[in-house]
Amino acid sequence: MTIEIANESGESVDEPTLVTLARYVLDRMSVHPAAELSVLLVDETTMAGLHERWMGEPGPTDVLAFPMDELDVAPGPDASEVGPALLGDVVLCPQVAARQAATAGHPTEAELHLLCTHGILHLLGYDHADAEEEREMFELQGEILRAWAGAREAREAREDPGAPEAQEAGDARQTREASGGVAEGP
Repeated sequence: MTIEIANESGESVDEPTLVTLARYVLDRMSVHPAAELSVLLVDETTMAGLHERWMGEPGPTDVLAFPMDELDVAPGPDASEVGPALLGDVVLCPQVAARQAATAGHPTEAELHLLCTHGILHLLGYDHADAEEEREMFELQGEILRAWAGAREAREAREDPGAPEAQEAGDARQTREASGGVAEGP
């Protein structure tokens, strides 16, 4: 799977983690390993220009998705594998993401992960034009991000078993095992 990332935003972004997330989302959605994806991070001026040109709306937005090839099967984690394709471009604006993250009360990195996942789902044919589509897309997006966070925590715990997060994860795992799989508390 080829995932290209270009940061033209002037902001510091954890690009390797965005690539890893994108690969995780594509794997989770059974996209063919020969597929190609481009992630572009741009500044607000560039995003505003793209937003106006392609969506007819003024000002910058958080994420835009530009599909390249039509996919040959319906999207979905249970669908048969999507064949090789140039999926398209996901364009993110870290400055807009930072403002949204502050409003939502979570880190900018978490917002960029949400937006990258959202953009990839658009490339795979998901949309939120009506209530049913929105429910389906946002539920899937949340499911993917929760699974990503869990996988990332587990990976970090394996890499540094002495870290407080790893010890907390181990404590939580022991609590779940001792309670028959149900953990109590936060």
